[in-house]
Amino acid sequence: MSIEFATPAYDAVIKLRCKILRTPLGLDFSAEELAIEYQYHHLAAYNENGKLTGCLVLVPFDDGQVKMQQVAVAEDLQKQGVGTAMVNFSESFAQAQGYNKMFLHARAAAIPFYERLDYQKVGAPFSEVNIEHYRMEKKL
Repeated sequence: MSIEFATPAYDAVIKLRCKILRTPLGLDFSAEELAIEYQYHHLAAYNENGKLTGCLVLVPFDDGQVKMQQVAVAEDLQKQGVGTAMVNFSESFAQAQGYNKMFLHARAAAIPFYERLDYQKVGAPFSEVNIEHYRMEKKL
C-alpha cells in the first residue's frame, strides 16, 4: 500500500530501511536525504496483523521512468515472498501512475532475485555506498 510522507507509517518504514539497509553499512539518513523524499512514492507491506513486513521507495522521473530503491524486508520474513509481492505491487502502482519503465541499482547479491522478476542488467558494475551495484531495468 502507498503511505504518506512524514506520518507514523513513514517513520516505521524509515526504521526498517535503516535496520536492513543502512545500519549494517554504518550509514544513517541525513535530514537532507529524508527531506527530499516528500516527492517520492512510499510503498509498504503489512501482514494480516498489521505488522510492517517490507517497504520500498519509487523515485519518479519526467521521462516515463521510475526508480525503485530502498527495498527492505523484515529479517524474519526474507525469502518468503514478501519482496516479490512488493515488487509486483510496485510495478502495477507505477503503471497506474503512467510510468513505462522501472529501473533500480541492485547489489550483486540481489541480481538473481530481480532476474527472476524479468529485470535485465544494463551496463557495467559501479560502486554505490561502497558496494558493487548493477543497473537493472524492466519495461512496464
